[in-house]
Amino acid sequence: MTTARAYTATSATDPLVPTTIERRPVGPHDVLIDIAYSGICHSDISTVRGDWGPISYPLVPGHEIVGTVAQVGSEVSRHRVGDRVGVGCMVNSCRECVNCLAGLENYCLNGATFTYNSIDRDGTPTQGGYATQVVVVEDFVLSVPESIPFEAAAPLLCAGVTTYSPLAHWKVGPGSKVAVVGLGGLGHLAVKFAHAMGAAVTVLSQTLGKKDDGLRLGADHYYATSDASNFTTLANTFDLIVNTISAPIDVQAYLSLLALDGTLVNLGAPAQPLPVSVFALMGNRRSFAASSIGSIAETQQMLNFCAEHAIAPEIELITAADINTAYERVLTSDVRYRFVIDAATL
Repeated sequence: MTTARAYTATSATDPLVPTTIERRPVGPHDVLIDIAYSGICHSDISTVRGDWGPISYPLVPGHEIVGTVAQVGSEVSRHRVGDRVGVGCMVNSCRECVNCLAGLENYCLNGATFTYNSIDRDGTPTQGGYATQVVVVEDFVLSVPESIPFEAAAPLLCAGVTTYSPLAHWKVGPGSKVAVVGLGGLGHLAVKFAHAMGAAVTVLSQTLGKKDDGLRLGADHYYATSDASNFTTLANTFDLIVNTISAPIDVQAYLSLLALDGTLVNLGAPAQPLPVSVFALMGNRRSFAASSIGSIAETQQMLNFCAEHAIAPEIELITAADINTAYERVLTSDVRYRFVIDAATL
């Protein structure tokens, strides 16, 4: 067993506190990773606070992990000691269902094993990346290209692939008109990816407060959704709208912005249901969809795309002592655009 330092949630309301946790012994197909940086995702906060259902505490969050390989099992062939690697939202899957066999383990029909708040193959709860070390089966460990700044690579393992995946699935490219709803941790990466893919990119944000940032990141246009007239101006415009916010939206209003056969895809996960009118979909043969994280293969593809196009998230590097303050700042949108924990401070 490996003892790691960590920050853990003991309840839905108490601050996270320092602790130690035990990682399983390195098996034949396992990789032991010395964690260098761990991103803070809005999903961490939603999970810790029980927004999506009951939680078993204590819980160590974190599913945006980068570090270096410290040890490999006897049968490991993909990674070597010293490699720069990453771990995202999954650490295993059933490997047997039709989706897993198709290389889409993120949609495992028997339920993927998530990096935290899941049950590991040894029957113990998984614990995440707010820690100094983690043990993961080699098939779920990603290679992080050298050209990506290491401290900025962590958010790519969740926020990055979550925004890249729908853009790739709906075949965004030159000539595509893409709107990104919200310019936060997810949205700012969606803008960078869509721009690099050659699309015409529009940001739809509640106010114009981040307009300069949006244009700097690659947006061609920026509109405030608080101005109702913009929904008239932009009606029937977009091929794809990527909604990145985790709060209820007026789905009908955004569907009206789609061109023929356009799709509104939801990436944010609000606790409340989002009502949809069939009549809003019938007009222009529109679609309302949702997308989860990407597969392991797609996550590696995304990392390679970032290396090729010099894409990295905008981050604020923090110490472990800042985690609880960072949680409060995320909830008030006071971050541009992603917090990353320096694991050396745990």
